[in-house]
Amino acid sequence: MNETPLFESRIELNAFNEKIARINQQISSVIIGQQQTVQFLLTALLANGHVLIEGVPGIAKTLLAKLIAKSIDSGFSRIQFTPDLMPSDVLGTTIFNAQKSEFEFRRGPVFSNMVLIDEINRSPAKTQAALFEVMEERQVTIDGKTYPMDLPFLVLATQNPVEHEGTYRLPEAQIDRFIMKINMDYPSLDEEAEILRRAQLRNGHSELENISKQISANDIRIFQQLVHQVIVEEKLLGYIAGIIHRTRNSGSFYLGASPRASQALLNCSKAFALLNGRDFITPEDIKLMSIPVLNHRIILTPEKEMEGAKTTGEIKKLIETIEIPR
Repeated sequence: MNETPLFESRIELNAFNEKIARINQQISSVIIGQQQTVQFLLTALLANGHVLIEGVPGIAKTLLAKLIAKSIDSGFSRIQFTPDLMPSDVLGTTIFNAQKSEFEFRRGPVFSNMVLIDEINRSPAKTQAALFEVMEERQVTIDGKTYPMDLPFLVLATQNPVEHEGTYRLPEAQIDRFIMKINMDYPSLDEEAEILRRAQLRNGHSELENISKQISANDIRIFQQLVHQVIVEEKLLGYIAGIIHRTRNSGSFYLGASPRASQALLNCSKAFALLNGRDFITPEDIKLMSIPVLNHRIILTPEKEMEGAKTTGEIKKLIETIEIPR
């Protein structure tokens, strides 16, 4: 990541590269491994998209989200989703102010720049649906009045893939609002040993103790604008369209990717290129981004599921059938 490019970028990236490098350094001082996960999270942040992080308990999903949030000088809130959580607990509610003799809106925890939603699939459909408008339109409508969110606005949600007791499946309409879904894997043997070594050295101190703000909310807004300046050749637009179109005509998929998915793939590829010091995207950027951008939007056919096929594996097979533009 942030490799030294062999060309002169047409976008001024010195300040950008320096600040992103500092964030990476802070995160790697706490999180062992998971470099690609961190890269994907920063990509989503630059692409102005929400992220769903999936992994077994204890794999540092919440810790990683906290590290990202604590590295940015902006608002942060955490919402623990539970079966009894109501939409008003997330969005806020209108209350009567006796002193002023009028009703006023009391904002909920979703009114922040970085919102961490822990175990998003633990709340029922009514509470999940409360996120539809704010995730898509960056605004909340209560009692006919609209309240815009402060930008940047990013939702980081976590869920456990193996525990189903007391959970509620996310509807496709909500899943599609996440620009990418990141699957966090177990650490390797060497990484596990290093985790234990660092835990021993901390002597009970918090992992977040030495984490400081590295960039401001305004920096994020500027960096997100830089993404729009990344150059995309016409043939690569066709390559993205070809991948998305093929998912809708593949015998392996019951549900293909939407036009929102094609735009997400384009924006994530541009953001990923920027993270790596380039002002243009390559077919490799698109191929790499296809997995986290598409794996939660596509549904396998029942036949494929019975065969034990995995969505990520089928996406990789599909991409290999499409000619890479030269």
